[in-house]
Amino acid sequence: MTYTVTPWEVKGNIDYDKLVHEFGVSKVDEPLLKRMEGHAKKKGLTLHHFLRRNIFFAHRDLKFVLDEYDKGNPFFLYTGRAPSGHTHLGHLVPWLFTKWLQDVYGAELWFQFPDEEKFLFKENLTLEDTQKYTTENMLDVIALGFDQKKTKFLIDTKHATQMYPEALKVAKRITFSTAKAAFGFTNEQNIGAIFYTAMQAVPAFLPSVYHKKALPCLIPHAIDQDPHFRVSRDVIPKLGYPKPASIQCRFLPGLGGISTDGKMSSSQEHTTIYTTDDAATVKKKINKYAFSGGKDTLEEHRKHGGNPEIDVAYQWLTFFEEDDRKLQKLYHDYKSGSLLSGELKAVLIEKLNAFLSEHQKRREKAKSAIDKFIWQP
Repeated sequence: MTYTVTPWEVKGNIDYDKLVHEFGVSKVDEPLLKRMEGHAKKKGLTLHHFLRRNIFFAHRDLKFVLDEYDKGNPFFLYTGRAPSGHTHLGHLVPWLFTKWLQDVYGAELWFQFPDEEKFLFKENLTLEDTQKYTTENMLDVIALGFDQKKTKFLIDTKHATQMYPEALKVAKRITFSTAKAAFGFTNEQNIGAIFYTAMQAVPAFLPSVYHKKALPCLIPHAIDQDPHFRVSRDVIPKLGYPKPASIQCRFLPGLGGISTDGKMSSSQEHTTIYTTDDAATVKKKINKYAFSGGKDTLEEHRKHGGNPEIDVAYQWLTFFEEDDRKLQKLYHDYKSGSLLSGELKAVLIEKLNAFLSEHQKRREKAKSAIDKFIWQP
């Protein structure tokens, strides 16, 4: 099985168990799930279905931040989005979970928009492009309902005065040899890209700098971003701050299927659902491009059933259908052949369009709230 997982490229059919070993992360085990479920119940909430279904499946030092929380030393959250295009459903996965974490733990969230990253790594993007997409992406984050009083947007070029001095402290402790080993850089890599990981490390301890107190940090993110934080975890304790903890998720595949699309990608518009897509577009994309696990003929499907493990509509429903009983029924009905591929797609279309209809209304309202979320030092 061949696959690629780096901060800038994900492709192929990913073996997540193998990736745990390769990256040196730990699996989220039952004791950790029980603790988080207990914390959620105290707030009148349930364990997030991303945890129940092993979508957030791996971590670094999650036990540490939960221990600190139980001692009365709350952690802050850090996640982000490198703007290079419009927001798609795959981007929402870690943000939806981060929103749950904020609700359960009352945590302050520092959300980074590194508007220089994709400019440095993609030839066809200008800084003006990434700054335009920063504003667009902000609307989608706000629309998810984060607590404005506890959420701070960090924009690398806007907040450079505050971030750059801290990034220098990180950069001084990372050698080019380490960067090459972690990211696969060659001597042809531009020096901005080499420096960038120092900027991505800053939000993991910037709240400690400004609160003048060593605060634990938890970073929810997709597993492809782990190399950045693997490097920063070695450096940040040398600056006198706690080693940031992290919790990693699987990727939402593109409509082309898990064997070809490692994750949804903005560069593949036909196999991507954007948060701005209208209902007709969603329906058309899913019906036309969603890889089916159904059999070639109706007779075969009724007799032998479909394969939900490779069916994109079912796989997407594991992310977006919160009701475990509904999901289980869809699984068995599809596998038995009583539910057809087109019918399963129709369930997904209805689910996504209901979600996007509300999201787009909140997104429109968010236009007047952006300034309230941008950090004012």
